[in-house]
Amino acid sequence: MKHSTIQQTRRGHRGPARQLGRTLALVLPVVLVLSGTLAVTRVNWSGDPSDSVLAATDVSSAGDAKNAAPRAPQDVLRDQLLTELQEKNPGLALGHLQQAVNDRPSLARHCASIARALGRAAVRVYGPTRAQSYSRPVCDTAFASGVAAAHS
Repeated sequence: MKHSTIQQTRRGHRGPARQLGRTLALVLPVVLVLSGTLAVTRVNWSGDPSDSVLAATDVSSAGDAKNAAPRAPQDVLRDQLLTELQEKNPGLALGHLQQAVNDRPSLARHCASIARALGRAAVRVYGPTRAQSYSRPVCDTAFASGVAAAHS
């Protein structure tokens, strides 16, 4: 067999395997893009479990005292201080944060994250200028950095 005959045979052969390969080459990228797009749209980007399409647990049972896991002390403190910030003012909440850290030194490692959360919440409630006016030297400058982060 000559070289030119082999080339013609290869070019002229359009069997079912080649046709299937071409079909997959065209269809597979489209399928992958669509499935990836659908996966991204179903992810709960808000962080709110009640908005989740793929929630693993029933959110309505989350309020049951029997099913609730004990909360960490820093989480309880943060929630109390956020409530106090909304009902009273950030200065009072920061003072109580400092007092809580002084009373329970184990909370010191959580002080900055709590103060930043208070700063972000203060911007939502009072606006950036008024929130910054409540800044205190509690946990270094964590409250101020929370205000700045929420404002930018």
